[in-house]
Parts: sequence; structure tokens; C-alpha cells
Amino acid sequence: MAKPFYKNLTVQVLTAIVIGAAIGHVRPDWGIKLQPLGDGFIRLVKMVVGPIIFLTIVVGISSMGDLRKFGRVGGKALLYFEVVTTIALAIGLLVANVLKPGAAIHATAAAATTRPAAQVSQVAQEAQKHSFVEFVLNVIPDNVVGAFAKGDVLQILFFSVLFGVAMASMGLGQSPLMGVLENLVQVMFRVVAIIMILAPLGALGAMGFTIGKYGLGALVPLAKLMACVYLTMALFIFVILGTICRASGFSLLRYLGFIKEEILLVLGTSSSESALPRMIEKLEVMGCSRGVVGLVIPAGYSFNLDGTSIYLSMAVMFIAQAYGVQMSLWQQAYVMGVLMLTSKGAAAVTGAGFVTLALTLQATHVLPVEGLALLFGVDRFMSEARAITNLIGNGVATIVVSKWEGEFDSARYESALSGSTLALPPGGFPVEVQADIASK
Repeated sequence: MAKPFYKNLTVQVLTAIVIGAAIGHVRPDWGIKLQPLGDGFIRLVKMVVGPIIFLTIVVGISSMGDLRKFGRVGGKALLYFEVVTTIALAIGLLVANVLKPGAAIHATAAAATTRPAAQVSQVAQEAQKHSFVEFVLNVIPDNVVGAFAKGDVLQILFFSVLFGVAMASMGLGQSPLMGVLENLVQVMFRVVAIIMILAPLGALGAMGFTIGKYGLGALVPLAKLMACVYLTMALFIFVILGTICRASGFSLLRYLGFIKEEILLVLGTSSSESALPRMIEKLEVMGCSRGVVGLVIPAGYSFNLDGTSIYLSMAVMFIAQAYGVQMSLWQQAYVMGVLMLTSKGAAAVTGAGFVTLALTLQATHVLPVEGLALLFGVDRFMSEARAITNLIGNGVATIVVSKWEGEFDSARYESALSGSTLALPPGGFPVEVQADIASK
């Protein structure tokens, strides 16, 4: 028997987004006070992200058994990430060159209406700490506990891979330790199911704060940039990712329909990280093998940020056009090369793209870092598009790599999209999660 529509998470989150936006618009002071709801929900999700990444990667690598297979899957995933993010960067540059969203902006006047120069300087100083060498060294945690305490995805990923490789090399894939880890995976997904009860409140708080603080009026001066960003994201999803899906033998639209709740959750919270635990669950339910999901999804959150890549390339061109800087084809190629490196350091959390953009401006010495001031007013409104594109892109990458490896269960995929409980892997998830997925 299907659940009443008002108990459906999709309906609840969408309703919360609308209510939050209305409150922020009508009573901005109330909307700003809702911020703790959004921040609290994000903290709850981030609380479980580290353990889930560790457990899924370790269980995934250990279940592979053959380290050559692990290397093959990892190599294919990284190749896919690099090719697709490069395409994303190129599309961002192409659309920005054609539509020129910053051509009509007077840089000095626009900057004066946004955040003070001190705040721009603070972002620039933060970017100086993220040189390429520092980025590479930062992947190695000072200590394991510190990595989990900070929630640093790259550091957790690094340690988890080492731990999983060590287990696989010792032949512990069928050991009692493996059984304990698999049980812990189920416990963590049970925790996620409990946290998701609060998802509508989190979406309401985050959306209410965004509209209340920045106001719909902040969209008007830079409306063309926002329209270009959203248009480019849509083109990337439905043309590039759609083509990849067709070539790989599955439907983009059916896939989007299956993860609609996660998309709405990201829309409300502006963070793709908020949907990471449920994406891990759903991709395995869709037929991807546990080993591939456990490796590709966490890695994708650091190396396959398609939406962030599009935004960064368009933001660079927007600043150049606003300041009247004519960038040659070679300069644009140079900037894209730098972005290919700096975008890999952008965490899948709200605001991280700004530091990455500042780092790129400082590294290239082509554009003034003060140009960041032009984007402060609307960056929050574009973060939803970045996060949703990142989410969708990582899911597609996981399915594609699973198919490349011959570890995609087509029967389970069809069952999942039809809402059948036959789609659920034996003992894969807690009873509550199974019931939730099966009811869709």
C-alpha cells in the first residue's frame, strides 16, 4: 500500500522549499532567523559522511579481493572524471564567450554595491593557503582522527583507500572483521534514515535564510549571469550527460526520476554533500556493485565536480568581461588548464568554489582578484545549480564505470525504477530504508 502523498519525502522537501522562500521574501528577518535549521541539518549529515565514506570504500575494496581490479576501477574512474570535467570547463568558456554575461557590467560600480573589500581580501588570503603543493600535501592527514574530526573528504578518502588495500592484500574479504564493517554500514544507513526525517526542516531553514539575507532583488543586476549559468548546467546535464547515458545504455530521465528526492534535498540545502549517503544507497539499489559505488562516489566528490567546473570557467570569463579584459584564446586555454587542477580541490560544500576561484585568479595573474566582489551577491543563488549538477554527474559516473566493469545488474536496475522490492540487494540496507525505496 502506497504511503499518503504528504508523507512522501519529495513532497515534504518541495513544500518546505516553497514555504522557506515565501518566509524569506515576505519577512526577511524571520527568514534569517531560520538559518540554524539549515545549518543544523547540514551538520547532522556531515556527521555521518566521514564514517560512511570510510566504511563504503573499505568494504568496496575488500570485497573486490583482487587489487588489480581495484587499480583498474580507480583508473577508469579518474579517466572519466578528467574527460568529463574538462568538457564541463570547455562548455562554460564557450557559453560565456558567446553570450557575454559580464559585458554590460560596470565593474567599479558593481563592486561598490556588494561586500566590502576587506571580505574579498579575506577570501584571497584563504586562497593563498591552497597552492598546488599545499593541496597535494593536505591530502595526507596529520592524524586519522583529525581527518574525521575536520570532515576532510580527501583525507578520509586517502586513509580509507590505504585501509581497504591493506585488508584486501591480507585476504580479509571474508573475515569476521569484514562482517563487522558490513554491519556498521547498515547501522550508518539506519542513522541516515533517521536524519532524513529532518530534511524538510533543513531545506526550509536554508532557503528561508538565503532569500531573507540576500533578497530576490539581488538577482536583478546579475540576472544574465545567473541565466547563463543555469542554461549551461542544463545543457551539460541533458546534452553531455544525456549522451553519455544513451551511449552506456540507460535513460537519463529515468535516472533523474529515481533520485528526485536527493535533487530536491540539494536544491534546498545548496550542498551535494547532504545527499551523499542516500546516493550511495540508491546507486547500489539501482544495480551498481558495492565495490564500484564505494570507490567512485566518494572519489567523485573531490575529482568530478562538473557543476563547479562550469561555474568556475564562466565566473572567470564574467569577471574578464566586466573589467573589459580581452583574453586571447591562449590565455583562456591557460586558465582552463589551471582550473583543471584547482577545481579538483573544491570540496562539495557551499562556498568552497569561491576559494577555488580566488586561487585561480591569483595563479593566472590575468584578472584582478577584486573581481570576486562582483559575484558575492548572487553566488549563493547559483550554488544550487552547481551542487545539483555535481550530484547528477557523480551518479552517472558511477553507473558508467559499473557498466565498463561489467558489474551492473540490469535486472535490479529495471526493478528499482519500477519500485519493486526485488531491486534490493539481500541484506543491503536497513528495513526502514528498504521500505522507503520500495514505496517510490
